[in-house]
Amino acid sequence: MTMIALVAALLLLGIMLGAVAQLPLSVTFVACSVIGAWLLVFAVRERRARQH
Repeated sequence: MTMIALVAALLLLGIMLGAVAQLPLSVTFVACSVIGAWLLVFAVRERRARQH
């Protein structure tokens, strides 16, 4: 299940990067921040799961 979340995050990041030319810069920064936070939370959860 966690691998699906990672693939979905990377897919969403790829879509957003493709849409950068269409979106205003402020929207791009907000979207990238949200995706980055999602990936950071995912990485922390995975690290905690492996330590236990």
